[in-house]
Amino acid sequence: MGFLEVAALIAAIAFAMLVLILMLPILRLRHTVDAATRMINDINDRTGPLLGDVNTTVRNVNVTLEQVQTSLDGVNLQLAKVDTMTSHAQNISANVANLVTVVSAAAANPLVKVAAFGYGVRKAAATRRHAETEREVRDTIKAQRRAARRGNR
Repeated sequence: MGFLEVAALIAAIAFAMLVLILMLPILRLRHTVDAATRMINDINDRTGPLLGDVNTTVRNVNVTLEQVQTSLDGVNLQLAKVDTMTSHAQNISANVANLVTVVSAAAANPLVKVAAFGYGVRKAAATRRHAETEREVRDTIKAQRRAARRGNR
């Protein structure tokens, strides 16, 4: 055997040992790939019904959102009616306030005149009584002076 043949034999043995050494990780890798394949198949089996449930849920949510939109449209319509009623009530209260002002001005003017007339009558009666009292006092003083002058003479 020549040098080349020995080198070829060593290379063949080294290659066989390399194959034997790499065979164990390759077998383990095969088991890992099989497990990953089983897991992916299992996920595929479970994903189909899950996606169906998600589609049903999304449809139900869409129906609910349509119902909410319908309800909101109804609420907005009712709010518009309430706004109209509120503006009418505001107009009515403004008209009542104006009417109260007019009635109060119409009623207050004669009442003020009656009160002023009553005050004038009371003042005139008091002045007249006071004038009568003063006249009586003056007459009494004059009579006393006359009587005093007659008594002195």
